[in-house]
Amino acid sequence: MPDPEIPQYKDILAAAARIAPYAVRTPLVESPVLSARLDRPVFLKLELLQRTGSFKFRGAVNRLALIPEAARAGGVVAFSSGNHAQGVAAAAALFGMKALIVMPADAPRAKIAGTAALGAEIVHYDRVHDDREAIAAKICAERGATLVAPYDDPIVMAGQGTAGLEIAEDAKRFGVTLEQVLVPVSGGGLAAGIALALKGAGETVTVHSVEPENYDGMRRSLEAGTRVAAPGGKLSMADALMAPIPGHHVFALAEGLLGAGLVVSEDELERALSFAAQKLKLFVEPGGSAALAAALARKAPGPKNNKGALCLVLSGGNADFATVANAVARIPEP
Repeated sequence: MPDPEIPQYKDILAAAARIAPYAVRTPLVESPVLSARLDRPVFLKLELLQRTGSFKFRGAVNRLALIPEAARAGGVVAFSSGNHAQGVAAAAALFGMKALIVMPADAPRAKIAGTAALGAEIVHYDRVHDDREAIAAKICAERGATLVAPYDDPIVMAGQGTAGLEIAEDAKRFGVTLEQVLVPVSGGGLAAGIALALKGAGETVTVHSVEPENYDGMRRSLEAGTRVAAPGGKLSMADALMAPIPGHHVFALAEGLLGAGLVVSEDELERALSFAAQKLKLFVEPGGSAALAAALARKAPGPKNNKGALCLVLSGGNADFATVANAVARIPEP
């Protein structure tokens, strides 16, 4: 009997129908620049064009849509450095619910401003010393609110997996054989959901997680066969990818679906930002550029034949302008 805490392919299909009135079907596009550079077909899944600027809206709206009417008066609470925050705030506004977001005080200004603009109440915390989950749990208990987890929730994971359905459908429409898909990973809900969707759609493709150095909990866990925390330490410019360990439910799904995890350095992330802005004409945030960073650093396994396409998920575009400008200035020829 299937574990109810792990989403099934049918849950992703149901999520796709549920979120269709609200979410953007983001494009899958070939990049001639990257295809020439990597000597293989390269496609980009542009989740930075999703509502609120990241894939997080998919899981948030799927989760909020299933909150019973009787429980909506208490509102919702989430903890996030910004992308999940904005996804939950936007979904709450659609359903007429109050949203409170527990955000790190050092989150990018663009993400804090975006969350506030969507009508959410914000409570700041110190990401080094405070326990954001404990803060959120206390507020939920006080207000009778519903907690919307950023990734370790089967309903949220199913929502994120709808991006994988779109990748499979568009690849088939283009007549493309995908060989690898690279996905930025924090808690891992997007990568696990995409892998489940691709497998359910009949695609024989390997999905690789991509994480910043010192925050590679998924890579370490996949190698160990059990959940292992990354060491953390110095903050990464990829603020959205700093979960130290994959979620319980996420890893239970990911362990049997994901290929080897990949890791990128801060320099490689910065190079990807510069490349995206200058060569792709795309405004990508550091976390959203992790898959591109891994591809440019040639960390993905090579194609088995010259027709095996690589898909890079650009998961978010909520960067501060100064961050991208600094990357371009530091690396003018990426």
